[in-house]
Amino acid sequence: MNVYKTAVLCGLMFFLSAAFHEGPWYYLLLTAAQLVYVPLVLMLVMQKEDWFYKTYKWIAPFGYGSILLLHILGPSPADPILAGVYLLFAVIVASYGFTRFLKRGFVHFEEFSIDMGLISLMIGGGWFFAHIAEIDTGFSPIITWLTGIHFHYSSFLLPVFAGFLGRILKGTVYRAAVSILIVSPAIVAAGIAFSVWLELFSVILYIIGIYALIWLSFKAQIPGGKWLIRLSFLSLGITILFSLAYASGNAFGKYAVSIDTMLKFHGVLNGGVFALAGVIGWHVYKPASAALPSFPVSKIRGRQHVADLAAEAQIHEGLVDDMKIYGTGPLSETIVDFYEHTKEYSLFAEVHWHTWFKPFAFFYHWISSRTEQINLPLSSAQKEMTGGIYTVKEGLDGRPSVRAWHRQIDEKTVFLALYSYHQKDGETYMNIALPLPGCSMIGILELSKACDSLLLTSRKQNPSSDAGIYLSWKDHLFKLPLDEVFRVEETEDGKLSATHHMKAAGIPFLTIGYTICKK
Repeated sequence: MNVYKTAVLCGLMFFLSAAFHEGPWYYLLLTAAQLVYVPLVLMLVMQKEDWFYKTYKWIAPFGYGSILLLHILGPSPADPILAGVYLLFAVIVASYGFTRFLKRGFVHFEEFSIDMGLISLMIGGGWFFAHIAEIDTGFSPIITWLTGIHFHYSSFLLPVFAGFLGRILKGTVYRAAVSILIVSPAIVAAGIAFSVWLELFSVILYIIGIYALIWLSFKAQIPGGKWLIRLSFLSLGITILFSLAYASGNAFGKYAVSIDTMLKFHGVLNGGVFALAGVIGWHVYKPASAALPSFPVSKIRGRQHVADLAAEAQIHEGLVDDMKIYGTGPLSETIVDFYEHTKEYSLFAEVHWHTWFKPFAFFYHWISSRTEQINLPLSSAQKEMTGGIYTVKEGLDGRPSVRAWHRQIDEKTVFLALYSYHQKDGETYMNIALPLPGCSMIGILELSKACDSLLLTSRKQNPSSDAGIYLSWKDHLFKLPLDEVFRVEETEDGKLSATHHMKAAGIPFLTIGYTICKK
């Protein structure tokens, strides 16, 4: 698709719509988003290998044509049908964002921002349909329409632009700013519906997120179109102040800014500067998305039994043949011996579910006891883990030197973990698979020496690292918002202690303490 031809066609559709438009002028702000900014931004996001790229040419004429016909025909009984066609188009765009997310998971936060923008277009289409079909939303028609335009600009365009910026420059400030921008629309909606103070709080959050993006846009090294991109974000820094004044008026009852003023300045700046400058700037320079993780993944799926996996008479000494492959430097002899001769050690575990997670732990235990995987006890009492290490039959897994470590507590399976390794850019990762029904959980761990301890972590130590916890389903590799850290240290001769910390979305939910003794 040629961007110049598309831009001309979009412009013609918009001006034709404006020529036939009979309503208030500010309704055209939403039309500009639907007929100009949405198609041009989708051109930036789509990849030729995507299913949406192939589908788009068939659905786009209906999606944009329905908006054009709404203006040409004027008020008519067909209006709800035409608005419904656009809503269906927006739903397909949202499904594209969802499938993008499913292919990748949380591995690149900047791409998640783009996904959320695509998904939010469906919400904007829903509010637009509600306005055209005159559905009673509990709000006035103008508020219903304003909500529709909000989800087209602030919830669609802004997360996509922020995602492109994140492809150039990312970090803690970026993740915090984008997180605010993603959750703020929901808080705004709740504030409008339930509390003027919540609405004011959401606007303050927006200000923090937007000004952080402005700072990042000046910090980022943008090869082309940088001043258009910076102008786009800067304009938001002005328009959000109008929102602050309006929300403050709602909260304190002293109105300095009316809806009419908001439409004239806030709306025009968003439609004429933020969106236009941003679309042009990102078309001048579109940063490439980062490559998805690629490493050997276990082919074994579903509930498994050791007898089905293990090669006959192939009981193995340890999880690793030689710990030197991980390049951690000199470690305690006992730590090295444990990994190379694991079967010669006794393992005692104390499982501690964090207080906030305990209600979920009961439900989780009900599932894990049936899948016989990650089947940890609810009690924090120390329990001995028994079992063995076996060589997996050749050809079953697909990775090199695969060992099945079968662990039990009270003769019930707790873990059946398949240990292997892979190398990338001179670094060796521990590659662990836990078969689950229809899929497999994959833990990719970096190993390093920390003082006199061995540290194994799924947290990335550099942006190109493969480390993480993933869910493998068919050909998809979905990064989960989970982190795990193992710390193994020698407490006395022949005795080790290990601590296993797990977090979900950065919140600790499980800690396992191990005592490891030579038999």
